[in-house]
Amino acid sequence: MNKNLIISLVAILIAIALIAVGVNYFLNDCTNCNIGQNQNLNVNSNTNTGLDNDTNQVDQMIVVAQPQENAEIASPLMVEGKARGNWFFEASFPISVYNSEDEKLATGIAQAKGEWMTEDFVDFDAQIEFANPGTGTGYLLLQRDNPSGLPENDAVLKIPIKFVPNPENFTVKVFFGNDEFNPNAMDCSLVYPLEREIPQTQAIARAAVEKLLEGPTEDEKADGYYTSINSGVKINSISIEDKTAYIDFDSQLEQGVGGSCRVLAIASQIKVTLDQFDTVDDVVISIDGRTEDILQP
Repeated sequence: MNKNLIISLVAILIAIALIAVGVNYFLNDCTNCNIGQNQNLNVNSNTNTGLDNDTNQVDQMIVVAQPQENAEIASPLMVEGKARGNWFFEASFPISVYNSEDEKLATGIAQAKGEWMTEDFVDFDAQIEFANPGTGTGYLLLQRDNPSGLPENDAVLKIPIKFVPNPENFTVKVFFGNDEFNPNAMDCSLVYPLEREIPQTQAIARAAVEKLLEGPTEDEKADGYYTSINSGVKINSISIEDKTAYIDFDSQLEQGVGGSCRVLAIASQIKVTLDQFDTVDDVVISIDGRTEDILQP
């Protein structure tokens, strides 16, 4: 009897010990599980480090002086501001113009105006030419130059803008001689303005000279207007650099031209027509690339 009692007590003690071990294992396993879950949450909460999703960080890296938000813009657009050196790569970064449909209209390159290999702010500017949609809104996208291609190094600043409405037409002036205002061409350089309507265009200087080459209308001729420029003259090219207009014509411009008065009148018609634009202070005329031996009297 005593022997059976002893065996029962031993069995009970063994069972209690096994239960204790099981409970302890279960508690330790859950504790480790919770610790693992917390570590994963901490990691996940810090994985999104891209600057493009953190407005405060972007604002600390780039500041745009112009254009301001919701400003009306037209082409060419000047963008000015400052950005920290690590926004640039090789002293530049891209700026794009988009319309409200997220269609890219143009991209320009902003250039640093000082040493860019620094953590400090560096001034920049950019000029962007684009086809003006005429109405509506859009935005500028200033992108951090990211040669690595890694998403975590991407960053953008988005500036809402409005497009200046396009007028249907421009009014320009073209200049001709006039027998009534300047009888017998007492001063061969005198020319007089007439207005012309041209469609909206970025190449307004070229369009004005093309209207000049068409000559006066029959009604204008009846009022004494005339042109000294040959008919059929074509423009080879025109460009404006540093307020100087360089315009190149085909050989028809000098075909059969003689006399110092007519040469002076031709040059005056072209130059005064181009001088009406604020972007032009001087004019250089050439024929098939030649400037030295053209329009000889």
